[in-house]
Formats: sequence, C-alpha cells, structure tokens
Amino acid sequence: MKQLKLGIPKGSLQEATFELFRRAGFNISVNARSYVPSIDDEEISPLLIRAQEIPRYTELGVLDAGITGKDWIVEQGADVIEVAELVYSKQGFRPVRIVLAVGENSPIRSVKDLQGKLIATEYVNLTKRYLQQQGVEASVEFSWGATEVKVPALADAIVELTETGSSLRAHNLRIVEEIMVSTARLIANPKAWEDEWKRRKIEDLAMLLQGALNGAQLVGLKMNVHKDNLEKIVSLLPALKNPTISYLTDPDWVAVEVVLNEHQSRALIPQLSRAGAQGIVEYPLNKVVF
Repeated sequence: MKQLKLGIPKGSLQEATFELFRRAGFNISVNARSYVPSIDDEEISPLLIRAQEIPRYTELGVLDAGITGKDWIVEQGADVIEVAELVYSKQGFRPVRIVLAVGENSPIRSVKDLQGKLIATEYVNLTKRYLQQQGVEASVEFSWGATEVKVPALADAIVELTETGSSLRAHNLRIVEEIMVSTARLIANPKAWEDEWKRRKIEDLAMLLQGALNGAQLVGLKMNVHKDNLEKIVSLLPALKNPTISYLTDPDWVAVEVVLNEHQSRALIPQLSRAGAQGIVEYPLNKVVF
C-alpha cells in the first residue's frame, strides 16, 4: 500500500495541529512516550518531530511532507515545496513574529546599537543574515532554550519567536525590531511532489486543512424571512457570496442562509431580529472550501 510520510510538529504546535486535523476529518492520537502517532487514514504514515527539523528531513526525503513554520524553512534554507500557508498558532489563528528583544532598561534602541554585542537565539542563520543586511557585526550564539532569561546576564539581546509578546514582557524584555512574520506551512519534498499519487494526497490534505481553518473562523446563519422584509434582511448580510434563499410551504416566507465570520454574528443577529427575521439559528462549520 502506498503511504505518505508526514511530519507533524512536536511541541508548542502539537495540540493545535492535532485539533486542526480533527476538524479536517482526521483523528490523531499518540502515547506520551511515542513519536509515532496513529491516524485513521492508512495512506498516511505520521511522525511526530520538532518543527525545527521538519524542513531538513523533508528536503532529504526522509519525510514526503510536513507542517512547520516559515521561520524554520528560512532558518534551514531548505529546498522544499511550500504547498499551503496554514495560519494558526498555539494560541489562535494568527501569525507569529520573530523579533529582536533586549532588557527593558537596556540602552540598545535599534539593531545598529548591537555592533560588537552578543545575541542569543535558536535562529542563528536567520539572525546572521539579518545582521549582515543591516551592516552590523555581532556575535550570535545558539540558545538551547529558555532564551528570555539570558538577557542581560548572558547576552545583550535575543532573537525569539513571539505570538502576543506577553512572555517577553513577563521577563522584562522590550522588542527593538521585528525581523520577520511567520506562519505554519504545509511543505513537500520536491521528488515526492513529482510523484502523481503523493502530490494528489498532499493537495487533498492541503485542501482539507485550509477548509478546516476557514471553518474554525466562520459560522452559518439561517433564518425565516417574510418576503416584505427580504430586501432589508439581505442588505444586512455580509455573505461570502450571495445568500442562499429557499422557498417555504408558505409562499409569503423564505428561508435565508449565509456564511460569515463568527465575530460578525453577535452584532448582526439583533439587527436581523429587529429587521423582521425569525427562527434565527447560528451553527458551527467544520470545513469551508472556497
């Protein structure tokens, strides 16, 4: 049987990735001590591995495909196919930032002030390229973790990933500059991408995962509307496309159905009710494929 060797990120993205796959229709489970998850798709052979390593193993062909951050693709300089952007993170549906940070009371105000200084980071290659672009010569030291605590005793600055900036603030750190914005990517090995069966499997996976991300941020609304109020109701609806209108057994009433961003519905439902909509129902969506 043909199988797709798929790298799934272990660590901060693990649970969010498992939940994304669940919404896409795949159930993944893993023993706390195992790196080989089980998945209810016999055509996928998953491996749980750190996101930092997935670009390299995908480039080498150990993995056919994998999910990792754009930051790690850039850091590794990996020759991989970026199949799809998947905008999700540990805490929500948003990008993360790679930033240069220093102590709150540090005199350093810009990257230019780091001339001759020491920077600690997991992003050694990315940081060196950034410093070179800025014309700054500084020492860059690989950090094995707990990077935030290294300023000011062990380093003058750090380059670190942040989602909300809360962890940096908790360690009395101040962001000096943003180096890049990163999102998760579904990547593929170039040779695997040339294989017709593997390419189709990867493309199908990309479609389902992106559909799950869309569904997580959208809801459906359906309601009954008297024809006298239909034009007014439709004018209020921020639909992805025109709303679906269905006739009811009573010729004076129609059913209206629409898909919209979840945050819009809380303000919209009272407006619809005041405009004459009845039997308004909001329901969640698992997948929305555009």
